[in-house]
Amino acid sequence: MTSTGIRLHAPAPGWSIDADVVVVGSGVAGLTAALRCEAAGLSTVVVTKARLDDGSTRWAQGGIAAALGEGDTPEQHLDDTLVAGAGLCDEEAVRILVTEGPDAVRRLIATGAAFDTDDEGGIELTREGGHHRRRIAHAGGDATGAEISRALVEAVRARGMRTVENALVLDLLTDADGRTAGVTLHVMGEGQHDGVGAVHAPAVVLATGGMGQVFSATTNPSVSTGDGVALALRAGAEVSDLEFVQFHPTVLFLGPDAEGQQPLVSEAVRGEGAHLVDADGVRFMIGQHELAELAPRDIVAKGIMRRMHEQGAEHMYLDARHFGAEMWEHRFPTILAACRAHGIDPVTEPVPVAPAAHYASGGVRTDSHGRTTVPGLYACGEVACTGVHGANRLASNSLLEGLVYAERIAADIAASHAENALHARVPEPVPYPQTPEHPLQPAEARFAIQRIMTAGAGVLRSADSLQQAAEQLQRLHSEARDALDENGKTAEPGVDTWEATNLLCVGRVLVAAARLREETRGCHWREDAADRDDANWRRHIVVRLNPDRTLAVRTTDTADFPPTRQHRPSQEQ
Repeated sequence: MTSTGIRLHAPAPGWSIDADVVVVGSGVAGLTAALRCEAAGLSTVVVTKARLDDGSTRWAQGGIAAALGEGDTPEQHLDDTLVAGAGLCDEEAVRILVTEGPDAVRRLIATGAAFDTDDEGGIELTREGGHHRRRIAHAGGDATGAEISRALVEAVRARGMRTVENALVLDLLTDADGRTAGVTLHVMGEGQHDGVGAVHAPAVVLATGGMGQVFSATTNPSVSTGDGVALALRAGAEVSDLEFVQFHPTVLFLGPDAEGQQPLVSEAVRGEGAHLVDADGVRFMIGQHELAELAPRDIVAKGIMRRMHEQGAEHMYLDARHFGAEMWEHRFPTILAACRAHGIDPVTEPVPVAPAAHYASGGVRTDSHGRTTVPGLYACGEVACTGVHGANRLASNSLLEGLVYAERIAADIAASHAENALHARVPEPVPYPQTPEHPLQPAEARFAIQRIMTAGAGVLRSADSLQQAAEQLQRLHSEARDALDENGKTAEPGVDTWEATNLLCVGRVLVAAARLREETRGCHWREDAADRDDANWRRHIVVRLNPDRTLAVRTTDTADFPPTRQHRPSQEQ
């Protein structure tokens, strides 16, 4: 795979750092990879867009899934994951996840993460949608992500690891042979480094999180603008399954015009016995699935949307008044505080909820060691598509996937280092272009993109809505491209314009894949193709960016992931 030669318009790097590995992102995936690389003796630099503890991990409420309970087995966890993935999980990837997961969680505990325990001192487990057993470990009631983030950040700081905070990664650097040579980045604000610089390294780990900000309403923080997927596409990497965006069924409804990050009402609330009801108090999920409110998320989201359409309502309700004040305060203090901050008291009234963009099941395509189709570039966590999630992520598998695959990436990089494969020479990046390589979107395009994506590629999609979205996104793309080609002008480089450009990139790919997949599967819901079509569509959609900025879209032959065909340099002929 060769690079597209496309880079964001940005000043040339004014400073640089050399390292063995640069990890981009500071969630569970990024910090786990960094800690394991550092422990293997690799010089490691962590780059993160905000502060170390400001990633998506800290927002995770429910917990981390693993077969830790009595009577539970990895095989049962595998079965639940495959069912949720609606025929598109890569079984090898899932088996790796569920078999390596329990020990990975134990290593996380050894790192310092403190999970809630029962009266006997064992890990307290709960249930979430799609799980037939209690296998969700949680911390602080509903603050699991915050506790995991705290433990990992403390471990990174205790080791004195080099970090660059408040830094937006821009593009991958490659050498003349197309191998990874580091990244360019822009540091926002004052510090040891400022402005555009570079980290030179023969291994780059993308752990940049999701792209929920491509929609108007999302549970994702404002930094989740698809930067890692967009960078990978410009570098020539393949992405897969981007049409499968999971809309969390129960997000606190703040009004029809609410935009940006919305408070999540964890699935664990339903796992502990809360009911989904309409305005009349009717439990509408009963009879729609054997697990009712604890069906996989795509089924619950669709059930809510159908009821909303039937009744002309803007939201449904989650009723957990029967919990009582003590349980709310002990088990779900974070959610209770968020609801009360918006004038809703779950102890005495049902909570208004509606689906909102939550998690990207697809992303940068990797193999079982986290290797992408670009030599030296790895990806893990939400930015990656390992094949674990298929068409719909099973609840609380995301933290586990970040943990397990980050460890596998670190092991692969360490093995390469031991073989002297990655360090036979210092990578020499190709010269940075002096002219704009990629037109930038104006900052205000961000809101236009979000409105287009919400209207045309949200929970419910159709050929017509997706065509309109594609045309509107193409118009934004063409206007910027034409201005650049005609007079060399583009929007002023800066965080807002880089983020808007990345959002447009991932939005175009998502819509292209969603238009091609003419069926309903998992969290991809086509009202004009309501049935699952295994004969034609039990396969993956793979997209890459062409040098002329068009998209190359193809389907795989089967539901199995094709190899990335990336080998260690010492193994190549």
